[in-house]
Amino acid sequence: MKEHTIQRIARWFYDAGVPLDACTYDNFVSMIKSIGQFGPELKPPSYDELRVSCLKKELEATNELIKIHKAEWYKVGCTIMADGWTNRRNRTLINFLVNSSKGTMFIKSIDALSYVKDGKKMFKLLDNFVERIEEANVVQVVIDSALANAIVGRLLEAKRPQLI
Repeated sequence: MKEHTIQRIARWFYDAGVPLDACTYDNFVSMIKSIGQFGPELKPPSYDELRVSCLKKELEATNELIKIHKAEWYKVGCTIMADGWTNRRNRTLINFLVNSSKGTMFIKSIDALSYVKDGKKMFKLLDNFVERIEEANVVQVVIDSALANAIVGRLLEAKRPQLI
């Protein structure tokens, strides 16, 4: 019975094209346990439930989590992190994250083609990000060591000397 059930889970992963590392997510383990606790009478959620009511509840939970993280930023400070990378389509992207004692939170990702070679433009982007979080709450800004980012670091230090 267990082997049959595991095989069905595997088939769903393959059929839906879900990355296999998703099985390591805490939420996946939690979902499997919940299904087991509910029992065989559980009906799967409908397309509309997933698209509307479940998504709305997740958005509310995410917004609540953001509030908790922001409160921590204002209380003890935070680190802004910008991580540039190239995807499979050879597009350059920058992920913006904020780290505090509550953990790391992804904020947004941008198409960075016009930023990676222009230090001043990248500086404006990061400077606006510091403003958005409020300078008094930002302890440091961490960026990768690309050549254009050396300029960004100097410009940020000049404008905001209290940042590390």
